[in-house]
Amino acid sequence: MITTLAPTTRVLIINDDSFELATLAASLRQHCINVVGEAANSYIAENLFRALSPDVVLVDLQESGEASVGLLQKMRKAHPDLGIVITTSCPDLRIFGLLEKNIPTGSQIVLKRNFTDISIITLAIAESLIAANEGSQMKWVNFHAFDVDRSLTSLLGQLTNIQVETLRLVAHGLSNSEIAKVRFVSEKSVEQIVARIAQHLSISPDRRRNLRVMLVGEYFKWLGAPKH
Repeated sequence: MITTLAPTTRVLIINDDSFELATLAASLRQHCINVVGEAANSYIAENLFRALSPDVVLVDLQESGEASVGLLQKMRKAHPDLGIVITTSCPDLRIFGLLEKNIPTGSQIVLKRNFTDISIITLAIAESLIAANEGSQMKWVNFHAFDVDRSLTSLLGQLTNIQVETLRLVAHGLSNSEIAKVRFVSEKSVEQIVARIAQHLSISPDRRRNLRVMLVGEYFKWLGAPKH
């Protein structure tokens, strides 16, 4: 059964990339989606949320993943039936420091490379309202549209939560000794974890290239494309 969206459904879009925000809002309006507000940051988003009382919030997940999810949790607490759609460039939310339990129930998650067809977003918006009322778990929408999704997921899935978190700390510029203090482990343990991450990602030792720089490059490649 195809889920349809009522024309009166009010949608608020939150995206700190002005180009993506304008493009997505225009595309949805062309497909008769009632976009009532566009927010480029959390301050504007909160004010619009209170003023407009949207039925669905469509938010882009980027580097500030934890902050974005915190905002969604706050909105859901104020509006228990709020539909939530999350767009992201990364098929593994652990890269943002998030676990499935962090995501508000019923959230529909769309991988950006999958919504060249805007109908995927409209489907996610419609299903988010049903899922919010049912208290369903978060769900990836049309996740396996491309083989690259499966290959990336398989590669990232080989990393444990500890390895992903260590990779995040490396990407944020922490040294092995600093990571050891954060994780309450020995510096030697961190060195071993970093080595295993490199092995999983098929990064071979090379005196001409810095291992940490290569790891950071992999991290940001998964995190998503650079901002405009």
